[in-house]
Amino acid sequence: MKIIETKVVFDKISKKSRGNLDRAINDIQSSIKAVVWPIGSRKFTIFPGKHANGVKPIKKESMNYLDKNGWVLEKRMSLVDGMRPGPIDAVKEFSDGKLFAMEWETGNISSSHRALNKMALAIFRKQLMGGVLVLPSQALYPYLTDRIGNIKEIEPYIPLFQTLPIEEGFLSIIVIEHDDESDQVSKIPKGTDGRALK
Repeated sequence: MKIIETKVVFDKISKKSRGNLDRAINDIQSSIKAVVWPIGSRKFTIFPGKHANGVKPIKKESMNYLDKNGWVLEKRMSLVDGMRPGPIDAVKEFSDGKLFAMEWETGNISSSHRALNKMALAIFRKQLMGGVLVLPSQALYPYLTDRIGNIKEIEPYIPLFQTLPIEEGFLSIIVIEHDDESDQVSKIPKGTDGRALK
């Protein structure tokens, strides 16, 4: 899997925390590059059929990489009273106690907004030092589950997040894309989540 773009929503990280930020970003980038299809190959090749591929299996190798490198998977955080957001895909805790989050989009565009809202609120409340949302590119999007969250639909809202009065924190979106296309590879399986096939 390759990274084609990183959109920084805001970067207000102090010098003393810059090393932790760099380590978190390096881990995330390495975890994305570890994602291959078919499993066991050296690159990510997708079957080029409209909405033909699932999305949840794509992030599995990324999560495995982060798990092996000290990240905690499916971490729940209490953000505000009465709010019970879903767990964050992966969280890294540094020696100074600060936390960094990564969300890999496997839901629809509403899920993308929730992921950004969740991380932005946690940064605002100083519960996270930063976070990254991973989204498919416009080239990858048509081959995945219909209505999967994607960069084209979330990008217009970036200026809204940039108005937040953040004292210190980092938020970005990493845009991912397949390395190749071939109708000779198997389709990525779709799981079930309610009625939706993912």
